[in-house]
Amino acid sequence: QVQLVESGGGSVQSGGSLRLSCAASGHTASAYCMGWFRQAPGKEREGVAVIDSYGLTSYADSVKGRFTISQDNAKNTLYLQMNNLTREDTAMYSCAADLGRFCDVVRPGDSYSRGFGYWGQGTQVTVSP
Repeated sequence: QVQLVESGGGSVQSGGSLRLSCAASGHTASAYCMGWFRQAPGKEREGVAVIDSYGLTSYADSVKGRFTISQDNAKNTLYLQMNNLTREDTAMYSCAADLGRFCDVVRPGDSYSRGFGYWGQGTQVTVSP
């Protein structure tokens, strides 16, 4: 059973930075896709960034150039470095994984998240003016 535990959320002022972490355990799949999703109040969940076992990445247009997804395979940890945060980035951020496949390009809408079978509990990110 795959377990994902996020950390690193918090409150930050607009223009600030945060780094989210997602500790993964319980899988030995050679092919996988892992990513970060977010959901703001009243909005549908959206994909933010994904990375696969080849290290290939994809980002939502809204975060390109500001967010960077990475992974440390030795620590089984996924990261999301978020820079130049804005109020529109305020949301609950969740780590997700799917095994046995590589990542599709991030696309808008909640349907993209349905391809991920494992989810963490989420960590809140709040950006103030």
